Amino acid sequence: AQTIHETVRNSPVIASDETSARVKGKTHWQWVFSAATAVAHVIAPTRGKIVPKQFLNGAKPKVWLSDRLAAQCNHADEHQVCLAHLIRDAQYAIDDGDTVFAPSFKEFLQRACEIGGRRPDLADSTMKAYARKLERELDRLLELEPINAEGGHLRDAIIVDARDKLLVFMWHRDVEPTNNGSEQKLRPSVIFRKVTNCFRSEWGAKLYAD
Repeated sequence: AQTIHETVRNSPVIASDETSARVKGKTHWQWVFSAATAVAHVIAPTRGKIVPKQFLNGAKPKVWLSDRLAAQCNHADEHQVCLAHLIRDAQYAIDDGDTVFAPSFKEFLQRACEIGGRRPDLADSTMKAYARKLERELDRLLELEPINAEGGHLRDAIIVDARDKLLVFMWHRDVEPTNNGSEQKLRPSVIFRKVTNCFRSEWGAKLYAD
């Protein structure tokens, strides 16, 4: 397990996610840290920033891929936020009644993901052209005025802390536009939690994660 951890923490791109776990009747968190060639799991009593910080042990990857949880931020030179999470957030705003910002933003995110899925067939020059076009479109979208609080909250959140985290994958072919891979790596543990209610000892939790 330590060899796997070392491989992940020294990788240029790390994707991370977390889900709840039960240890001796108390809520813990199972974290996953994945790279191109290895996947590490850690079960800890906190969902705080200290967990990825301790896992990295001083290392700093080029790109971190995750959702917008504060504990997942500021661990790498660049941060790609999961566009699938943002598509769901945009849908919430649409369901709440926003007809100005959220629908257009959702279409923008879906188009970006579609381009990301075609990267193996696209030349670098084409990728750069797409990236510049998406950047201009994003600037235009962020000037729109949502008509309800949910849409306004989403737009303002993007402006404040995610404007530069949406299209990192357009400039780095080894970065995915969504964090679906991390969620899939945690899925067996979610099923395990529901079936067994998890662990009666801390060493059992560590053994499972290893």
